Amino acid sequence: MKRNIIPLLLFASSLCVNAQNDYSGNFSRPLHDVLKGMEQRFNVKIKCDIDTAGKSITFADFRIRPYSVEESLDNICKEIGANWWDQGKGTYKLKKYEYTRRHTTDGEKMLAWLAGKYSDRETWEARKDSLRKEVRKRLGIDEYLDSCVKGRKAVLSKVRKYDGYTVQNICIETLPGEHLYGSIYTPSKKGRHPLIICPNGHFYDGRYRKDQQQRLATLARMGAVCVSYDIYGWGESKREHPEHRTDRAHVIQALDGLLLLNWMTENRGKTIDTTRIAANGGSGGGSLTVLLTALDERFTAAAPVVSLASHFDGGCPCESGKPIHLAADGTCNPEILAMMAPQPVLVVSDGGDWTASVPDLEFPYLQRIWAFYGEKDKVRNIHLPTERHDFGPNKRQAVYDFFIDVFNLDASMLDESKVTIEPTEALLSYPEKK
Repeated sequence: MKRNIIPLLLFASSLCVNAQNDYSGNFSRPLHDVLKGMEQRFNVKIKCDIDTAGKSITFADFRIRPYSVEESLDNICKEIGANWWDQGKGTYKLKKYEYTRRHTTDGEKMLAWLAGKYSDRETWEARKDSLRKEVRKRLGIDEYLDSCVKGRKAVLSKVRKYDGYTVQNICIETLPGEHLYGSIYTPSKKGRHPLIICPNGHFYDGRYRKDQQQRLATLARMGAVCVSYDIYGWGESKREHPEHRTDRAHVIQALDGLLLLNWMTENRGKTIDTTRIAANGGSGGGSLTVLLTALDERFTAAAPVVSLASHFDGGCPCESGKPIHLAADGTCNPEILAMMAPQPVLVVSDGGDWTASVPDLEFPYLQRIWAFYGEKDKVRNIHLPTERHDFGPNKRQAVYDFFIDVFNLDASMLDESKVTIEPTEALLSYPEKK
């Protein structure tokens, strides 16, 4: 035991000796030296995404807690406007402070604080009413809706026919000189079909990618009309908006989803069953799915995939650029999604991203809200602990099973091999001239 204690005492003494007292009692030391000393003390590796050159920490040795590397990192990060993240296997990473990203323990505290605000359906409904109004106000959506182009007809491509479904591109002028671009996947079978608005996230190649086409076409084959559209500054939208990472993207992407919902119900009313309207997207598209359901009560189901967490609001300004998470004294995406109760909701999560906490943290919170209505089983979680952040086959299967159940889709038509993957050019309303 003595062989272990003596070197630690000598090391601690050397820290105090090396700390520089500038006669104001600041005991400052270079940040680089402090972090190296912590690596030795706690036998860990500390990486940095911030520049440590020339930075010093005041009261440096007094910020170290000999019993906790994480509390020590907390104290250091307070000085430099950073945050730390446990990367496992004894490795920590210091990164610039992100207002949208917090620790899981912060999510626990947030959900506990929120849960204390309502104990039954009546108190929850009061909270929901004020939350919905303030989310709209902080997003600024109503001002944009009032400014939209009125009466402009959509530009539609020719219908492309495939095995059990069709695809047609759509372009609508939204605000003066601005357009939304998307594609409509429709069942070949006649009748009134459910409508699913499908915003894509930040997955490579956006709505043109293979798995997006597979999902929307398969849902269409099974009997749902699905509409996919470009997020702000991606795909054809990039022609008008070269910069994606702006707070304006947050409101425009929501605006486009609502305008598509309006257009589809107004112009395809004979083929749309307005009692079955849903939103479904992954990652940033999952964040947008949650937001759309909060903005429009016509949505009767939702399936956000690899997105929902109480401790992460979304890593892009298109998900959190407008301060909607400050609404009603503070909220988070699980509470915003809870405004869907008691309608059916599926949350898909995995073990390789921020949604790893869903089964033990966010899902029980949601179940409690749905239980206020006696409908606890209508909110579901499919958790894939060995998978990472994507919209892979198991995640798509979870979505298919959900909509087969809640929208009574035809499971016999579930066959992704029947889907024709179109080239990007086919999905453009205005292909580039060669």
